[in-house]
Amino acid sequence: MSNGRALITGVTGQDGSYLAELLLEKGYEVHGVVRRSSSENYERIAHLEGKLQLHQADLLDQISLVSLMQEVQPAEVYNLAAQSFVPTSWTQPTLTGEFTALGVTRVLEAVRTIDPATRFYQASSSEMYGKVLETPQSETTPFYPRSPYGVAKVYGHYITVNYRESYDLFAVSGILFNHESPRRGREFVTRKISETVAKIKLGLADELKLGNLDAKRDWGYAKEYVEAMWMMLQQDEPVDYVIGTGEQHTPQEFVDVAFAHVGLDPKDFVGVDPRFLRPAEVETLLADPKKAETELGWRAQIPFAELVQLMVDSDIEALEKSSGTRRGGPGTR
Repeated sequence: MSNGRALITGVTGQDGSYLAELLLEKGYEVHGVVRRSSSENYERIAHLEGKLQLHQADLLDQISLVSLMQEVQPAEVYNLAAQSFVPTSWTQPTLTGEFTALGVTRVLEAVRTIDPATRFYQASSSEMYGKVLETPQSETTPFYPRSPYGVAKVYGHYITVNYRESYDLFAVSGILFNHESPRRGREFVTRKISETVAKIKLGLADELKLGNLDAKRDWGYAKEYVEAMWMMLQQDEPVDYVIGTGEQHTPQEFVDVAFAHVGLDPKDFVGVDPRFLRPAEVETLLADPKKAETELGWRAQIPFAELVQLMVDSDIEALEKSSGTRRGGPGTR
């Protein structure tokens, strides 16, 4: 089925770095796509230097993607690249559409043009459900996106279905619910909480400002979720799957667990800032992962509280190294 060669767009991101590790462990020859950018951050894959082969290409440039497919000749393509921060999708909706929607078409077209036998994975998102029409959300739940990002992801999802049905490609989408880790971008609420709690514990900050603390989300561990991506491309038939834990928690719960882990009371440090509220809120997301559990044999393992603690501990360790500060109480230097 596989020649052991995989191409990952978005390889420098949270999911891309974990997926690259997984594929390398499985003996793949792993190629990653990076953009020509002075701001490109290779921090998450620095430990893989010499093991990955990186190539410059861009989801906005069709020719670069076709040339890359021709050069690498991968058996599997994982399209994880996107403008993936929901708040930015309101300030840059057109750019979000170019990357997160039309970018999928460009990658699919490169696959179809160069080698239709290549297996293709598209990173779909629970944000496609938006103003949910049923709870929990499964593979058959209708989409109702509530942000330009969600709208773009719906396009990417359906263009993947369209290429599968029109050109007989092995093209699948994983509808991943929120998945976090110590490698999560600092702009995302979970990492913002874990890093700020770590700073407060080390005396490097004295407050945490957040938006909606009552939104309900299904949070899992990103390192486990990339295994589901790989499993989807190993099946006999191309099928889309919802990937999640089947449990809901709120940012308030995330805050409570994080502060409790370092022995502090969140009431002393946490406040709401209206600037962080969305124009159109997604109030509740909850995965129904039964299909993935039954057909793939995949199930989320790490509990919510353990994930929060893992992230806080990682941020404390990183801040101790970078600042020379050691943990004590607030104000301890």
